Amino acid sequence: MSREMVMGLDIGTTSVKAIIFTLEGKVVSESEKLITSYYPQPGWVEQNSDEIEQLAIQAVLEAMNSANIEKHELVTVGLSAAMHSLLCMDEHGMPLSNAFIWADGRSSEQAAHLMQTDGMNIYEKNGMPTHPMSPLSKLVWMKETEYEPYLNAQYFLSIKEYLLFKWFNERVIDYSMASATGLFNGQTLQWDDELVDKAGIKKEQLSNIVPPTKVLTGLKEEVAEKLGLPREIPFVIGAADGQLANLGIGAISKGEVAITAGTSGAIRQFTKGFKLSDNHETFCYAFTEDDYIIGGPTNNGGIALQWLKELLSYQGSFDDFTNEAERVMPGAEGMLFFPYINGERAPLWNQHAKGNFFGMTVTHKPEHFVRAVLEGITFNLYQIAKALEHSVGESEKIYVNGGLSRSKVWLQILADVFGKEVYVSETHHSAAWGAAWTALVALEKVTSFDEIKKNIPMGSPIIPDQNNHEIYSVIYRKYELFVHDLKKYF
Repeated sequence: MSREMVMGLDIGTTSVKAIIFTLEGKVVSESEKLITSYYPQPGWVEQNSDEIEQLAIQAVLEAMNSANIEKHELVTVGLSAAMHSLLCMDEHGMPLSNAFIWADGRSSEQAAHLMQTDGMNIYEKNGMPTHPMSPLSKLVWMKETEYEPYLNAQYFLSIKEYLLFKWFNERVIDYSMASATGLFNGQTLQWDDELVDKAGIKKEQLSNIVPPTKVLTGLKEEVAEKLGLPREIPFVIGAADGQLANLGIGAISKGEVAITAGTSGAIRQFTKGFKLSDNHETFCYAFTEDDYIIGGPTNNGGIALQWLKELLSYQGSFDDFTNEAERVMPGAEGMLFFPYINGERAPLWNQHAKGNFFGMTVTHKPEHFVRAVLEGITFNLYQIAKALEHSVGESEKIYVNGGLSRSKVWLQILADVFGKEVYVSETHHSAAWGAAWTALVALEKVTSFDEIKKNIPMGSPIIPDQNNHEIYSVIYRKYELFVHDLKKYF
């Protein structure tokens, strides 16, 4: 009997994942290949687009082989990708530079100048707080430093666009990835003349903007052979990993918030129309012509715990390390952690932000530091959530994915801080499933994006402890006051 399967190909910051699902969302097989990042100078972070293409080919081939299915049983492939990458390409399709990824901070001065001179106007157009992560800021850096690949480039693309160009000879970009460039007007859904001019480039050097359901067919013959797929298999462009993570975990209705907590983190909510915050605290990126996602990314999720684990020379597992926090009451006996050890995006949007511990005494032990770090990560997410509420209203239901969601201790802290039930999918491949579902919508294998809610395996919700919530509400007010005061010292 012939079966139908769908693949989600997720090109993240740390790895490429190829996941094959049944049409009901059950994982059939998966393959993950780690991406190498390069650090040519302090604050610079690059990746090689050709290396990532090879990793994608390996992941697809391995997932197909381990699934033990016939080629014709895979009906489509949907794509997901990390936002804010940028590379220069010549007229022959050859990369002239590595890709600068979101974590690259070389354009800090340019971002600060843009913010000081025209920040509100830029934000009202593109819905993105001005920050070095933005390709707009990166392009201004390239222009001002006379970066040779920039001067010789015919086109400017993200890693995802480059892969599609290599495979289909088409330069296309979906609404969400275009939003993440900082060059896209969130109201007109087109490249913005003024923003493109600030970057010193022409609109013709950017890709054609298409919806997430754009279907690409006609794989190049040599690529199809490497992938082990038929040339005619339809690929669907999909979207950015943030939008697709929300979709893949089912956080798509009003009041439903998704929190992704891995090395970094984000909190996001779908909304109708282009909505901005008063203080540049949140982004607003398009997904479809009508649906947008509003939220805030943080640089500091699990990376803060990993830093502390290494600092304390803890030799046990990550789970055992986080479980140390259970030995301490909420509030870590007066210790507060401000988790800006990697600079910060939302809610501060300050690459120069620094982490801090407050309230340390001689009675504090390693487990107090673990608890304080877990709570600090959560308070930071809660602060972003409060900013979201000004635009889209109070959150009613919280969905969580990412590596930290495997920590029961942290999930309970999250539920207690927010005072809401927390829902976790039984699979952590939310972005890949969102990409796969978008492909199914494009091919009319399913009727709507909303229908995905029936096809996500969910575990039992984590119930908040109301006594702990009241304790955390008091502590958070102090945390928020400290953050306000700390900002002037960064």
